[in-house]
Amino acid sequence: MRIDYNKGGLLAPSLIQPVRGEDKRTSHRRSKVMLVFPPDWFPSEPYLSLPTLTAFIRAAGHDVVQKDVNLEMYDWYFSGDFLGKVLKRVPQQLDRLKKLSRIRDLTEAEMDLQIALCECTRNRIGELSEKAEEAKRIVRSPDLYDINKLEWAINVFREVTSTISLVYAPARICMPPMETDLSYKVFMSSEVLEAVEDTQVNVYRDVFEHILKPAIEAEQPEIIGISIVLQQQLFSSMTFCSLIKEQFPHIHVTIGGNTVTRLRDVLPQSPKLFALFDSAVVYEGETAFLRLIEAIGSHGELAHVPNLIYRDAEGIHVSIATYAENMAELPPPDFDGLPLEKYFVPDRVLPYLATRGCYWGRCEFCDHGEGYTAGYRTKKIQEIIQEISHLKEKYQTRHFHFTDESYPPALFRKLTNALVEHKMDIAWTTHIRFEKSLLDDQVWQTAQESGCKYLHMGYESGSERVLQLMDKATTRDVIQRSLELSSRHGVWNHIMGFFGFPGERYEDAKVSTQLLEDNKEHVHSIGFGTFDLSKHTPVAKNPEKFGVTFYKNPDWDLALDYYFTVKDGLGVEDAERVFEEFERDHYEGWDLKIFIREYVFLYVAHFGTNKLPALQFKIAPEDNQSVLTSVS
Repeated sequence: MRIDYNKGGLLAPSLIQPVRGEDKRTSHRRSKVMLVFPPDWFPSEPYLSLPTLTAFIRAAGHDVVQKDVNLEMYDWYFSGDFLGKVLKRVPQQLDRLKKLSRIRDLTEAEMDLQIALCECTRNRIGELSEKAEEAKRIVRSPDLYDINKLEWAINVFREVTSTISLVYAPARICMPPMETDLSYKVFMSSEVLEAVEDTQVNVYRDVFEHILKPAIEAEQPEIIGISIVLQQQLFSSMTFCSLIKEQFPHIHVTIGGNTVTRLRDVLPQSPKLFALFDSAVVYEGETAFLRLIEAIGSHGELAHVPNLIYRDAEGIHVSIATYAENMAELPPPDFDGLPLEKYFVPDRVLPYLATRGCYWGRCEFCDHGEGYTAGYRTKKIQEIIQEISHLKEKYQTRHFHFTDESYPPALFRKLTNALVEHKMDIAWTTHIRFEKSLLDDQVWQTAQESGCKYLHMGYESGSERVLQLMDKATTRDVIQRSLELSSRHGVWNHIMGFFGFPGERYEDAKVSTQLLEDNKEHVHSIGFGTFDLSKHTPVAKNPEKFGVTFYKNPDWDLALDYYFTVKDGLGVEDAERVFEEFERDHYEGWDLKIFIREYVFLYVAHFGTNKLPALQFKIAPEDNQSVLTSVS
């Protein structure tokens, strides 16, 4: 789909102003850039933002160093070297607690911490180091496909991070990473700034010194770009920004990514936070970042760089120009320079994106479209096949994660047919809506033949009344038939839903869960939660329409969602109770020993079946006849 540059104030490519430099001879000189992916994220595949930017910037003639600090951090965490540093911090932590006890009585948790620290002997840390190295070996080898060994490895990772937490307490270092908590509020810039300076809890200061600082010293980049995907990554990202500006003040530091775009209205009003970096790229980053590189390289004006917020001696400025990329002109992602062999998988999984935006774009609860200014766009099927083939051959992998927000039905059919026609022999996973246009047995037969193994399916609710409130434009019948078709054709479906959309009642929630229970033989795994009122959603923008009242705490300046009340249906606390009830009473076959999506995907691809009862905590009676049998 072509971009309409007459809408939304977008600049046409012809109107992107050339760099105005002090010296025109240097306006296109070669620059060196370092791109950083910060913690915390599960280290099972590269995040696509770095390889996408790298391909675009390298094509323009600049040097790019890709640094997945998140991956290298977890590789370091689970090593004798890092655990040796943990051992050295034990006396410091005990001394801190001793001093604290002279001021006040220790809490029960602090006394438990003292006891646990005393158990961190040299022998204990030595044993844990050996287990950590073995756990890494397992997840990077075919042993991952032995569920008992994989479960052991994941438990070791949890044991190690729990031990690490003892010396950084009251911080909690967790596996899975998204549960890590530095004991500061990420939705307050004042607390983020405090966390940056807190040498007791801020493990990312040590990560900087061990991983990022040596790389900067070796590579000597002129510009460092940090991609912030989750709001939680603000802690590590701001720590890195602060230390870079302190120790390498000549380097221009810019931040970008989904979270930065969602905070675009707040960042110009947060001068203390903005003092940690020089600029922020919002929305799509390729052309904007390239123009930023050119402007810095020629000592030019940043005012003409689109999608940019920047600071100078006069203050913080917001570019009035926005730009959206033409998908046809973007090169395939470039993973060169990333240590692909270090990811925590035995078979390399590469991400690939064929579309931008959501083809549906009407769900009232969703704010994914905030990352784009030009709406939905896609590459042509011929380009998609060529680029997948290129990546498969270059990086010697057949496993792909298509990270599109929701794969369009027409493109889904074209893709599956083309993969079969070209005999691509890949295994792939993506995200999809329940669509009436896909209710055809041949569609799913072709999908199976094309290597489709695992689908994240946006269920949200099984109540048609609630689905209409959400503007999901699907029905219970479409959902049920889709589950049956995907299941019958060997595709693992992971069903994503939530409770508490404004107007949903308790009986709606029960109808929703009952639909899944009635089809449990076709539902493989679930991921449920409660409704969050995100600041950029249609509900937040039109609260009266949905009977919603929400409160903005002025101190919570970085908040991306709000506490709210509703006129009708389940309130926030009601939804939590319904969720807890569902968690307690749902079909036991949905409780898995592993929940990491890449691992489930690899299991389905490896064993050639979506009937994998060995993954279940407790094998349901109806699943007891199935066993894991490799098709290799």
